[in-house]
Amino acid sequence: MTKSTDLAIATQTRLPTAHGDFVIVGFTDFVDGAEHVALVRGDVRGAKDVLTRIHSECLTGDVFGSKRCDCGDQLSMAMQKIVDNGSGVILYLRQEGRGIGLGNKLRAYALQEQGMDTVEANRALGFADDARSFAPAVHMLQALGVESVHLLTNNPRKVSALEDRGMIVTQRIPLLSCTGVDSAAYMQTKADKLGHILPQVKKTA
Repeated sequence: MTKSTDLAIATQTRLPTAHGDFVIVGFTDFVDGAEHVALVRGDVRGAKDVLTRIHSECLTGDVFGSKRCDCGDQLSMAMQKIVDNGSGVILYLRQEGRGIGLGNKLRAYALQEQGMDTVEANRALGFADDARSFAPAVHMLQALGVESVHLLTNNPRKVSALEDRGMIVTQRIPLLSCTGVDSAAYMQTKADKLGHILPQVKKTA
């Protein structure tokens, strides 16, 4: 696995949370200037099968508790699972709205209010279904010294993205949250059009 010069650790410090203590590690991405962070629990340097969550920033879900998506629930669940496990990593990537940015995500929300699903709204705004890159996640894991991961995700694309860049994914662990009235259409679209494995959602496409 080749180490990257695209990204480097900028700083780190202790972060006490409602779930338990983590070390928060700040990264600078020299490619686009983004500042990503990792929440690290326990000693992961040189470790294999590290319980890992790749989580893309979602201001509305993570901070404001939006029920339009499952992002906030998944972040909280992942933090608790890692604390219960005793060690692990959450990679928090600054790529809001599946990579289209906050303003455009809100524009997509407005289109969804008019009847589009999340994929249709992205396309109407001229964006890909999912514009994220998971290359920074691999670079962050390399910088942390992680050898292989157990990945907390329902999205097979994340598994492929890590493996394509040389990170070993020894297991995919589902991270399933409850589907509510406001998130039902979003979850359906993730299952039907984005390839997420969601046993609680019956595929229609």
